[in-house]
Amino acid sequence: MHAAAPRRVSFIAFCAANVLIDLESAYNLWYGRYPVHAFLHTYVGASCIFGATVGLFLCLRWLASRRRLPNLFGWQTLSARQVAAGAALGAYSHIVFDSVMHEDIRPLAPFSQANALLDTIPLGYLHLLCVALGGVGLAVMGWRAVRAQRHRAD
Repeated sequence: MHAAAPRRVSFIAFCAANVLIDLESAYNLWYGRYPVHAFLHTYVGASCIFGATVGLFLCLRWLASRRRLPNLFGWQTLSARQVAAGAALGAYSHIVFDSVMHEDIRPLAPFSQANALLDTIPLGYLHLLCVALGGVGLAVMGWRAVRAQRHRAD
């Protein structure tokens, strides 16, 4: 989505939301807790991560206006709307893809213990789909970069 609408979707926020969600899994794996995919791997948990990602961005942007912080990847120029779009796409797509592949995820908890998406796509195909979508995204971003370079040269 970032490749299709780079001015509307923050890739940094997309990645941040995904990493924040998987911190729970890393913790559970480290300490041998089950289920590995617990609260943050629900739509309610993903909503909390969405809010936390946007809130963290706004706090850091406020702090950056008062203190000198590194502007890695130009994060300080992102709008709250771009961050919200990236965080939402990252958090909710994470739950969808993990729902297809992990038995222990209950994406609709606490309202339901069902996981209707489990095994709807064979795992190998899901991985190929992710790689293919990533490849398309990289190709679009590369094409945009080449096009921008040509416009600067003109």
